Amino acid sequence: MKMSVCVHENRKSRASTGSMNIYLFHKSSYADSVLMHLNSLRQQRLFTDVLLHAGSRSFPCHRAVLAACSRYFEAMFSGGLRESQASEVDFHDSIHPEVLELLLDYAYSSRVVINEENAESLLEAGDMLEFQDIRDACAEFLERNLHPSNCLGMLLLSDAHQCTKLSELSWGMCLSNFPAICKTEDFLQLPKDMVVQLLSHEELETEDERLVYEAALNWINYDLERRHCHLPELLRTVRLALLPAIFLMENVSTEELINAQAKSKELVDEAIRCKLKILQNDGVVNSPCARPRKTSHALFLLGGQTFMCDKLYLVDQKAKEIIPKADIPSPRKEFSACAIGCKVYITGGRGSENGVSKDVWVYDTVHEEWSKAAPMLIARFGHGSAELKHCLYVVGGHTAATGCLPASPSVSLKQVEQFDPVANKWTMVAPLREGVSNAAVVSVKLKLFAFGGTSVTHDKLPKVQCYDPQENRWTVPASCPQPWRYTAAAVLGNQIFVMGGDTEFSACSAYKFSSESYQWTKVGDVTAKRMSCQAVASGNKLYVVGGYFGTQRCKTLDCYDPTLDSWNSITTVPYSLIPTAFVSTWKHLPA
Repeated sequence: MKMSVCVHENRKSRASTGSMNIYLFHKSSYADSVLMHLNSLRQQRLFTDVLLHAGSRSFPCHRAVLAACSRYFEAMFSGGLRESQASEVDFHDSIHPEVLELLLDYAYSSRVVINEENAESLLEAGDMLEFQDIRDACAEFLERNLHPSNCLGMLLLSDAHQCTKLSELSWGMCLSNFPAICKTEDFLQLPKDMVVQLLSHEELETEDERLVYEAALNWINYDLERRHCHLPELLRTVRLALLPAIFLMENVSTEELINAQAKSKELVDEAIRCKLKILQNDGVVNSPCARPRKTSHALFLLGGQTFMCDKLYLVDQKAKEIIPKADIPSPRKEFSACAIGCKVYITGGRGSENGVSKDVWVYDTVHEEWSKAAPMLIARFGHGSAELKHCLYVVGGHTAATGCLPASPSVSLKQVEQFDPVANKWTMVAPLREGVSNAAVVSVKLKLFAFGGTSVTHDKLPKVQCYDPQENRWTVPASCPQPWRYTAAAVLGNQIFVMGGDTEFSACSAYKFSSESYQWTKVGDVTAKRMSCQAVASGNKLYVVGGYFGTQRCKTLDCYDPTLDSWNSITTVPYSLIPTAFVSTWKHLPA
């Protein structure tokens, strides 16, 4: 029976009560039932309008279903390509038929089983055919199953298919496990650019630079005829001047491969000159071949039994101990500390009588002695400091209301000074856009970053301020996820990690900030609420210590592993110690 328009209109009139009665019917299982029916139609070859070929197998499908779940098929069927009208699409051997079958099963059921045997192939096919959900799910599966035995393969896979997180985690694992992976067949088969990137990385974890040198030569010798031309580029990745002197003279300088190439020999000769300067303590050596990697760094804590800091401690990462090293000549609080090379610089702060200081004390970790550097131009406390291109920068803070120029605390909060250790001289640079104290200050990618802090009006400043020394100016490229002060920050790669703070939420949270995209990402929470904590990076790990929240003091030294996105406690800090600074210096390597 065919319903007429007038019958429908009569029914509308009869049902009306004058009130707005509405019933929304929604069947939650409807989408699944439609997919199941479409899949049944596919299996019966009913209404299918395209045939996909892969290898020796064929798969009848519906264009509309494929286009709905794949941008690849949507573009193919809706564009002016030959395939848009063709009834068959042949992938030949570019995709395995079993893998294509899995993708089609997902398209018609929203389900797919991912395992160790198919994850890599599914990721590649999902990326090729633009099944984005499948690509991302496979990447997540591989992230969870990342291991030193497969991290090199995952590095290549993630790089080819732009899987950002998998790439970051793979890099981290490769850097952390270099002594093991450099001896594998996978390493010897890496493309040249990736080997260069790996061996030159600041965070490559190796206690002995000889391992890097031998890995470079092994890679060259694996295909000597094609690779010998890359030897100079590979040698530049090795910190040759950090090799033991005997090894450098007896092994490296006599290597036939090196002596057969003028450029390679020049690099070794320069390294020998730098090594002699280091051994004779003859001035500052800034050559890249003499710069220790971050894993060759020693960690130092500065603290005391009260908030007045009076002692420097060495953190023994292997023994998991905190060892007293030296008394600070002039105890102080609310100072800032920063390391350049093998030296720790303590700037400003307030002394026992609360006088604000311009003093700069320097601890030489090689000779284990203190000296004084030229004083800052402005006395300050509550400031931040960071090293940038072998110079020290102090940023913001408070100053005394009288006795120095400029006299106003609100003006001094903006002031930024640069110290040149070679010239022993301070210079004013461009001021902050907004004055702050108690901000987290770090350097990365040849720029300074200041996060949050207390503003001139005593409010929390939710801004990121960035200084470019080339332009000598500050900008505000981003906002903080929340108003921050009394936070800690440290740098891993191109990422800045910020943690802790003086609110209930910020005290236990941690974020990472990209120095390239200026985007924030939440990472795993710290193990305990912390404000006024201290953080530093060493190798591919992040360490945080100290701080308090309310009446509770944090008594642990904690470590963050970015490959696992998790924190764990390394050791307990002596209860009497209140850490007020945490720095990473170049480790004094044996001759």
